Amino acid sequence: MPASDFDLLELRAGPRALAHLRERGIAPADVRAIPAAAGGPKGLALIPLDRRIAREWLPAMPRVELAGASIGAWRMAALAQPDAVAALDRLKRAYVRDQNYRRNPSPAEVGGTIRAVARQVLAEGRLDVREGVSLDVLTSRARGPLAGRRGRRAFARAALTNAVARSRLAHHLERVVFHAGAPSTLAESHDAFGLASVAIDAGNVEDALTASGSIPIVSDPVEDIAGAPPGDYWDGGLIDYHLLLPHSRLDGIVLYPHFVPHVTPGWLDKFLPWRARPRAHPWLANVLLVAPSRAFLDRLPNRKLPDRNDFYRYSLDHAARIRDWERAIAECERFADAAMAWLARPDPSRVRAL
Repeated sequence: MPASDFDLLELRAGPRALAHLRERGIAPADVRAIPAAAGGPKGLALIPLDRRIAREWLPAMPRVELAGASIGAWRMAALAQPDAVAALDRLKRAYVRDQNYRRNPSPAEVGGTIRAVARQVLAEGRLDVREGVSLDVLTSRARGPLAGRRGRRAFARAALTNAVARSRLAHHLERVVFHAGAPSTLAESHDAFGLASVAIDAGNVEDALTASGSIPIVSDPVEDIAGAPPGDYWDGGLIDYHLLLPHSRLDGIVLYPHFVPHVTPGWLDKFLPWRARPRAHPWLANVLLVAPSRAFLDRLPNRKLPDRNDFYRYSLDHAARIRDWERAIAECERFADAAMAWLARPDPSRVRAL
């Protein structure tokens, strides 16, 4: 591949990951985890790379932890399945083509559409996980002042609390992880948000996937999921936006396909400049992050990845939104090609500190 194609990539790594690259390069068997961020339509850009990983790398990973929130949870639930490519294709088709909202849709309407999209991840209503794979679907359960409250004022208070200290948001939200497959690093609490682990089964899998993508105010929550603590369940990205999680406990590389070259802890933190781009966090020590570069983004419609604002930008012109999103995803095949070519022959000199 021409060196110029590597300019389509932003590459970041923690110190342990960078040392590993310099000493040994990287092989599928080195990868112990793949996180997947929340971020709505931006996650569509990573589906071509997910497909390549499913076909070329995942079969050579003896054990790997997949964790995601919101669209990241849907991508990882697809990737975890024996026929991951088919599941990813179902997700892409439904996400792009089936979210044709009327102007000012109600939270109930959005919630129903999100459920229909999440359902497409499943194979005939089931979620089978391939051997050696651990899957964690992250959600946020309302508690304390937010329990039973769904209005703007309640979430505004939570946002103000978060601005004071991220740990204080834990008075409003608890992390609940729905788990399937092999054992996971995310088995016990590691911060103020706690961690309730719930086994995924036929009675809760659809609810768990729906809850992980249920955005407050925009959508209704999922209530009282089977096998989990009672309450309203919201988007996992409220707590774990870009999944700043203790994967540094693992003895290998955390391969992180991402749509930006930084890891923001919670969704509300992206509005706080002092917290949006943490550097040198110890949990990022073994992370290798691969994201599209500015040069790549300039190739896309509107010079950006698809995002949630496109529902307002295109309004009722659903055909134009679908056309441009599909053009962007098709262009992301080049990003996937560049990422896989670099992983095959990694050049550590192109990697910057995470």
